[in-house]
Amino acid sequence: MKTFWLVFVTLWLTAAEPRPRAREAGIVTGILEPGPLNAITDVGGVKVGHATLVRGERVRTGVTAILPHGGNLFAQKVPGAVFVGNGFGKLMGSTQVEELGEIETPVLLTSTLNVPRVADALLDYMLALPGNENVRSINPVVAETNDGYLNDIRGRHVGREEVLAALGGAKDGAVEEGSVGAGTGTVAFGWKGGIGTASRRAGGAMVGVLVQTNYGGDLTIAGVPVGRELRRAGQGSKDGSVIVVIATDAAVDARNLKRMAARSMMGLGRTGAAGSNGSGDYAIAFTTNRAPGKLVANDAMSPLFEAVIEATEEAVYNSLFKAGTTEGNGRRVEALPVQRVIEILKARGAIVR
Repeated sequence: MKTFWLVFVTLWLTAAEPRPRAREAGIVTGILEPGPLNAITDVGGVKVGHATLVRGERVRTGVTAILPHGGNLFAQKVPGAVFVGNGFGKLMGSTQVEELGEIETPVLLTSTLNVPRVADALLDYMLALPGNENVRSINPVVAETNDGYLNDIRGRHVGREEVLAALGGAKDGAVEEGSVGAGTGTVAFGWKGGIGTASRRAGGAMVGVLVQTNYGGDLTIAGVPVGRELRRAGQGSKDGSVIVVIATDAAVDARNLKRMAARSMMGLGRTGAAGSNGSGDYAIAFTTNRAPGKLVANDAMSPLFEAVIEATEEAVYNSLFKAGTTEGNGRRVEALPVQRVIEILKARGAIVR
């Protein structure tokens, strides 16, 4: 019955009146071309799954799974890295990734107090994979933002069933965005935040980004400070958190993946991020390229850096554009007024069509 409820809620949210992605609304950021889906799944082999949990009047939460490939990640680890913009958060598994430069589980995003429960379920999933019968140590990678404004966060409602649903439902193709999965209860810049994704081509390589937005600042879109024109009394908290997951198929090592992850903070800066004391700003990067051969040289990294910056910026906009007005935990957070944003951007010349 619980699994049915998860599926029902996902279908219900999908059936709501569609909201455009930023690019569909005419907002083109940066100079690089996106991939065909403009999503992290443009990186071959990457899959994304959500479990969205909406229950009663207080529960608005979930979990999002990003799989670098569909095989046994413990047996076929991928090069990975973590960059910490501000460490006010709970990123489980980060120290081993930092030490070894490898990621050996799917990357899961969830709510702050659910991190241990989600990690425990991820261990169940990994230990049950064929070939892992004798494994005695696994490093689960689980990140979070705090959805306690719209969600009964102390209830820690995300458990094994939700985690396995997200992992089992992970797929390539278009990625559901907005108030889904780990973005169900999040708030960004005083508006409804959520999950967003985007991608960029960088020479012969692909870079994809997925974000979980729950942070604040002075909302800026395509260089225009739209937040100042939209702001209402009591809106625009500086605190919160954001998780950026970066995937690429470029032949880069953990050191240069960390350099790529660091550039995501520049993309967040373009959106007006405050980078406050209470904001946990983390980036997790991996490459699906495990073939032996020559690595991308340092001098050739700049296009990949630019791809991360641009894709991060656009992924944030998509998280806001796709998220709908949400009520929960006795509170209401409005969706970003897309039409008003478009009007502001047209008046400033940021949209020409």
